Amino acid sequence: MNSYLHFLRASLAVRILAITGITLFVCLGLHAWLSIRYQHSHAEKELIAGADRMGQTILLGTRYAMMGNARHELNQIISDVAEHPDIVSIRIYNKAGEIKFSNHPEEVDTRTDIRATACHACHVTDTPKTSLTVEERIRVFDDEAGAPRLGSLMPIKNEKGCAEDACHAHEPDKIVLGALDVVLRADSAEQDIITFQNRVLMLTAGVFLAASTLIIMLLRRFITRPAAMLIDSAKRIGRGERVIFGHMVGLGEMGELATALARMQLEVAEKREALERQRKEYQHLFEQVPCSITVQDRDYKLIQYNREFAERFNPASGIHCYEAYKGRTDKCPNCPVEKTFATGLAHCSEESRVNPDGTRAYWLVHTSPVFDDAGNVVAAMEMSLDISARRAVEERLRRSEQKYHAIFDNIPNSVFVLDAQSLEIIDCNTTAELVYGVERARIRGESFLSRFSPEEQDRYASQLRAFTVLNRARNFRSDGSPFYVDIMLSPAEYHERQILLVTTNDITERLETERKLIQAGKMATLGEMATGVAHELNQPLTVIKTASSFIMRKIRRGDAMTPEILQTMAAEIDSHVDRASQIINHMREFGRQSDLNLELVDLNVVLRSSFEFFYRQLSSREISVEWNLDEDIPLVLAMPNRLEQVFMNLLLNARDAIEERSGSNPHAPRRITLTTKSRGREVEVMIEDTGTGIPKSLQNKIFEPFFTTKKVGKGTGLGLSISYGLVRDFGGSIQAENTQGSGARFTLKFPSSTGGASGGTERAGSACGKDGSDVEAASEEGGETPPATSLL
Repeated sequence: MNSYLHFLRASLAVRILAITGITLFVCLGLHAWLSIRYQHSHAEKELIAGADRMGQTILLGTRYAMMGNARHELNQIISDVAEHPDIVSIRIYNKAGEIKFSNHPEEVDTRTDIRATACHACHVTDTPKTSLTVEERIRVFDDEAGAPRLGSLMPIKNEKGCAEDACHAHEPDKIVLGALDVVLRADSAEQDIITFQNRVLMLTAGVFLAASTLIIMLLRRFITRPAAMLIDSAKRIGRGERVIFGHMVGLGEMGELATALARMQLEVAEKREALERQRKEYQHLFEQVPCSITVQDRDYKLIQYNREFAERFNPASGIHCYEAYKGRTDKCPNCPVEKTFATGLAHCSEESRVNPDGTRAYWLVHTSPVFDDAGNVVAAMEMSLDISARRAVEERLRRSEQKYHAIFDNIPNSVFVLDAQSLEIIDCNTTAELVYGVERARIRGESFLSRFSPEEQDRYASQLRAFTVLNRARNFRSDGSPFYVDIMLSPAEYHERQILLVTTNDITERLETERKLIQAGKMATLGEMATGVAHELNQPLTVIKTASSFIMRKIRRGDAMTPEILQTMAAEIDSHVDRASQIINHMREFGRQSDLNLELVDLNVVLRSSFEFFYRQLSSREISVEWNLDEDIPLVLAMPNRLEQVFMNLLLNARDAIEERSGSNPHAPRRITLTTKSRGREVEVMIEDTGTGIPKSLQNKIFEPFFTTKKVGKGTGLGLSISYGLVRDFGGSIQAENTQGSGARFTLKFPSSTGGASGGTERAGSACGKDGSDVEAASEEGGETPPATSLL
């Protein structure tokens, strides 16, 4: 019953019918009421008008009888008129209220209460009215039997004929002489009104029923049935069924609604297809997510899970999460799902378990709440990401870090980790603590440049960033003591930070050993040069001896010497003493131990200085020297003393190779070519000879220590080895090859320096000319013929 009432209240047709019926009922009822009211009013007016006309007619009919005072005739008129079926009574009252004429004889000469009867209309006031309106003359009342009656009171006024007539004259000042009262029956009029009212009501009811029936039929035809069809179509659309609306097109608003539903059907179909695609896509994603996903209710039972979880844990239906994950019989402690239910927020944790094969599995858990429409947490989604492999890698990484940290600490060289930009020390190993005499905790954060002297820090700041190897750098320990290191640099990335791995190797003892070895090489070179040096010194001594003997002979003879001759002899002695002193100073300078500081050097100057030791030996052996020097070569960074040793070793080898070839071929050319030139950022020095050359089988061995092709007692095998090491220490390279004809060519390459242009050094004053002309001139001046000979 309630459902039926709910249907009636919710039905569109019922509501339209109710609204239309009520409206129709009100309109028809109002129309009927107005019609009845109008008819009642009209009938009442017609009845009143008829009663008034009846009274006027009777009054006019009796006027003549009253004027003639013909009572019998007047009575007869009243009686005859009273026969009319609608007339109840006709009475004529005098002014005193007495009935003088009546159709009922028994009423004649009776007195009535003038104020309570028909005369009430005139005598309602203290002064009776002399004229009445129609409404005032008419009265409606019920008789003693309750029948409706209509009374019409007509005043009988005094006329001129009555006032002047001699028979019954009335005073002229009397206006009203009496009244004619006619009482009519109102039954038929009232019955007519009731009949009209009943007919109007019946007509109204008929019209209402007919209109309602027609409305119901029209509602059923144009609204109810199409609406039902549209509702059914909408339901079918909701179920996904296909509906055809062609038969409803053109039905006005219902047709437009059908068209809208047809469009909606297409859109719903498209949306359903899109939604189905999305559902399948998300279902596929849910199943294919490479991690375990479960949905759990408040009892921690699994509601839904993806394929990864099913394959990994193989859960039974209705199982609890802790049973599936860990095989527990109770909830896990510190459960993130429990926290999600309690707080309504996402939580995470790391969980582990022992697998059936004995290995331990680790996974990272993330939980998030699932809300209903009221905002209550009804379930929790748990996502588990397997991190067993990552934990294994982390464990291996930890062990690897321990291993490499142990290796780092036990590397026999000092290792520093520097910030690539600021050169700030991030870390160092144990060896660095021992070598530099510092504690690791205290040195962290300091600049690595503090290990250098203050005047060298700017230079090494750029070199540490630009080069990968720095040789023979001078560092300082914490107590201020200096030592020499080779520095190797390697850029790397550590903890997303650009760093420099700096390895320093203490070479102080090695440099001392090399210094001794180089010094021994110098002494060996001086030993090899002893004959030539003795010859060099013998010539100025011979000149000095000859000049002094000449002077002593003159003195013994008592011969006089002219001032010019004495001045010439003194000048010769002085110049050759300077010559001998220069040779001795050069030998002492060459033989002393040099320091380890690099300086800017002009290779041309050093090459000429080295040649000074040999020009006598070479000229005495008829070995010519060809100079091809580029005076505009840039300076290089080196040690002049040690670089001079390199050139002297190569000149000695060239001399010996030429001598060896001349022994077997006296006509072979005897020439040494010295060349310097600049190639880009390098400076080249080439020393060529016309000697025996280098056998191809020995070209890879000539720079090895103690290797020599000379006879026993002719060489130590250290010259080229020491030269090779010195050139490499200066950042250069040395290469040996044979020339096209015969002989050998040694090519030395040094990196150019931007420290200054080509030019002389502190030792430039002892250098010879570009092509050796100054040396040759000096040889000619103090040559084979002693000055004394020329004087004699």
